[in-house]
Amino acid sequence: MQFCEQNDLEPLGEPHRYEALLEMADLMVRHHSLPELFHDIAVRLRKVANFQFLNFSLHDAEDDSMHLHWWGGEFTTNLPARLPVSESPSGWVREHQEELLFSNLESERRFPAVLGPLRTNGIRTYYVVPLTTAQSRWGALGVASSERDAYQEADKRLLRRVGELAALAVENTLTRDALQGEKRRLQALLDVNRTLASSLEVQRLLPLISECVTRVVPHDFAGVTLFEGDKQDMRAYVLSPTRSTPVDAGRSVTLEQTLSAKAFLERESQTLTSEDLASHSSSIADRVLSAGIRTVRCMPLLTSNGTLGTLNVGSKKEQAFSEQDEDILNQIAAQLAVALDNARAYREIQVLKERLAEEKLYLEDEIRTELHFEEIIGDSPELKAALSRVQTVAPGGSTVLILGETGTGKELAARAIHRMSRRKDASFIKVNCAAIPTGLLESELFGHEKGAFTGAVAKKVGRMELADKGTFFLDEVGDIPLELQPKLLRVLQDQEFERLGSNRTIRVDLRVIAATNRDLRKRVASGEFREDLFYRLNVFPIVMPPLRRRPGDIQMLVRHFVQKISKRLDKKIETIPNGTMDALMRWSWPGNVRELENFIERSVILSGGSVLRAPLAELQPGLEEVTPTDVTLESAEREHILRVLRESGGLISGPRGAAIKLGLKRTTLQSKMRKLGISRHKLDT
Repeated sequence: MQFCEQNDLEPLGEPHRYEALLEMADLMVRHHSLPELFHDIAVRLRKVANFQFLNFSLHDAEDDSMHLHWWGGEFTTNLPARLPVSESPSGWVREHQEELLFSNLESERRFPAVLGPLRTNGIRTYYVVPLTTAQSRWGALGVASSERDAYQEADKRLLRRVGELAALAVENTLTRDALQGEKRRLQALLDVNRTLASSLEVQRLLPLISECVTRVVPHDFAGVTLFEGDKQDMRAYVLSPTRSTPVDAGRSVTLEQTLSAKAFLERESQTLTSEDLASHSSSIADRVLSAGIRTVRCMPLLTSNGTLGTLNVGSKKEQAFSEQDEDILNQIAAQLAVALDNARAYREIQVLKERLAEEKLYLEDEIRTELHFEEIIGDSPELKAALSRVQTVAPGGSTVLILGETGTGKELAARAIHRMSRRKDASFIKVNCAAIPTGLLESELFGHEKGAFTGAVAKKVGRMELADKGTFFLDEVGDIPLELQPKLLRVLQDQEFERLGSNRTIRVDLRVIAATNRDLRKRVASGEFREDLFYRLNVFPIVMPPLRRRPGDIQMLVRHFVQKISKRLDKKIETIPNGTMDALMRWSWPGNVRELENFIERSVILSGGSVLRAPLAELQPGLEEVTPTDVTLESAEREHILRVLRESGGLISGPRGAAIKLGLKRTTLQSKMRKLGISRHKLDT
């Protein structure tokens, strides 16, 4: 309530009244809040009208009541701030759009809530005019005097004109406030949109939302629950926590436990009152009430791909959210849904990109592979005979089976076949059947559909499909599980297969090159390898000779590896002592070329100057040349593996393990140990 001092001046004449009206008209273009506007009108009206009390009453559509704004002179009143329309003179005037004059309040018994307090304060005349524009019925203006029949026709004419001007000023003020409010809401939505567009990661995205929401919709708690389709439950994320946060961030709960289950299932926003929360039989509802939350608004996050979850906003007030609040929250939820859908798509794209990058390693002949892996060093008759067969079979498209011990260069031979074939411009895709767990090998070879098994979150293209129009290299084919062999046989026979989890046949055009260090005929005899698959693979066999059968190539290989490794390690090795070279040529090299290369790398690392310092103790200095007449290959290989295992303390894998020292893969070494009957528990025997 605002007051102005009563002056002793009588109301002024007609010219002054028009001057006051002009001043009031000027108020319409000024920027006022409603209290300031009413005060300024009352001050100007005081100069030209006789009254002891003035009030402005505006209609509140939310509860269909009249909201009283008043201005008094010598006394205050006990008028209620809000009254139902039917109990207020201003409400009657607004409804009927007619002025209402009470000339003698002493005999008036209508509208006791208003006229009673006025009568108690000595008011005898009360005149009410509507505040109406061409657009709206805003309410009413009332003036009161302590005199009976205080207002004559000239006074009423003035007050009606004041009511018209005041209605326009109220409309301008409220329209301006509404526009400013709408501008703030639109700016907030723009900020939300900008914020949501600033990140595609959910964990960074969600905390940014609450500040934007707070600017337009005051609240005490906000959170998001996201649906996890693979687990059939929801995960909660807190946006604006309270001191006693009712939800644990990141906690997973079933859909039935959440307060937003109905909004999620029915795809429509829901408002929960304190009564709704009290009747909700869940621990979350109890915690929400304990935190003082009395109203919760739940909005589904709708996308073209389905409902992602809900946005939940809580307040400690009853009936906290207006229609405007609900509307802007719905708009924020719509934007958030799009952002979360984009974030989810972004994550899926990232997974696919990573998978594509992984698969790219097998494309274009493994571009990252260094050049020396593409070279085959040596000019021994045994090696030349094998390479001659490579050159013979390469131009055609026949299946090739490359045999030989580990480290003899079977993969290099396969690559050479590919480079010399008509498919050289297509992909060379390889897979090591011994290096991939049995449970994953089928998926790696043939691919799988999304949802084919637990963890299959996206479709995977198999390596055979990647090899279409190119060459597919199956290393360690002897280790392929028996249950997968029929599917491989079908590829060799018909060039077709199905992805795991799909019944759609995929046709491919590829050349298969297989390699193994196992005796496939023995595995066929023992039932570990299909006979028909063996014959399909054994179209054109090539045997890569072990290094001990081409000792003349050792010197050439040593110099090649020293030069290549020295350059990579930024060292300058110019001399290889004769004694070192002799020891290297006498050694049997059970790990073949791979073992030799690893030994040379250790030697270069240990060399401090320009002379190669090889750890010849590893090769048992003084050991006579091992030949088939001296000792069997199997026994020599067994003794060498036992010695390296003892030096490694029984470790097989790791940087200090025997596999690294021998130049073998862990799985290959374990296979050899089983074949030779070697146990780490019996190293001292």
